[in-house]
Amino acid sequence: MMIGNPRGGVNVLTKFGLILGCMLVFLVSAVQAADDNKADLHTNETELAKKVQNPISDLVSIPFQNNINFGYGSRKNTQYILNIQPVVPLSLNKEWNLIVRTLIPVADQPVPERKFGLGDVQMTLLLSSATSGKLTWGLGPIFQFPTATGDSLGQGKWAAGPTAAVILMKGPWVVGVIGNNIWSYAGESDRPAVNQFQVQPLINYNLPKGWYISVSPLITANWKADYASDRWTVPLGGGVGKIFKIGKLAFNGSLAAFGNVVKPEAGPDWSIRAQIGILLPKALFD
Repeated sequence: MMIGNPRGGVNVLTKFGLILGCMLVFLVSAVQAADDNKADLHTNETELAKKVQNPISDLVSIPFQNNINFGYGSRKNTQYILNIQPVVPLSLNKEWNLIVRTLIPVADQPVPERKFGLGDVQMTLLLSSATSGKLTWGLGPIFQFPTATGDSLGQGKWAAGPTAAVILMKGPWVVGVIGNNIWSYAGESDRPAVNQFQVQPLINYNLPKGWYISVSPLITANWKADYASDRWTVPLGGGVGKIFKIGKLAFNGSLAAFGNVVKPEAGPDWSIRAQIGILLPKALFD
């Protein structure tokens, strides 16, 4: 029996199978991470903030990132994207960790016609040194799956590429960068090929009692854009955040705003990013 449709895409069952597979990887990873995670619930808020800001730290987290994009498309509509981003560190041995980062986007897409549903799921695997120090790094692959429930919600392509992260922690500062480039290798034959770049500089200054100032714009480039003027999206902006606890459970909340100084013609003018993340240290599972 052929799995797919006449356009060469995957059918709904296959899409949900991919989603369930990603969720299974996360759940299995979380069980192991619960035993391996070195963070403790009694760690003060500032130290938890530094771990949250480090994309390759040994902290289990489940951020829910809400992105509201204003002035999107030719009619200047509002686009909404919820990114569910579980991060699970796995201890391979005393020297190496494997950081599993999953991105599950849910979007309200206003053009070409309003569509609400799941986007293309991405999974990143970062191999990182388990040795703590001021400078840490991670390197590995990133995979994109054509799980979108509508054409306007995804790219209809299987894609993969390299990803890397470098983080410097010194005093109250946590600075670094994480980026990737993916290329499509299969998928719907009548959809454009994918070749896109993404880099996110991370500049965080930590204040007392878990407060922090953050500058983390997401810069992207679509190398397949028809016009050079539609290739780059470069936002500028920043925001504030705080680590807080409710009972024994720790959370990370943040709010930021960005204006796109360079963008495609149909890209949004500016965005608000509101995030709440659940932090799951080892002690929670003891």
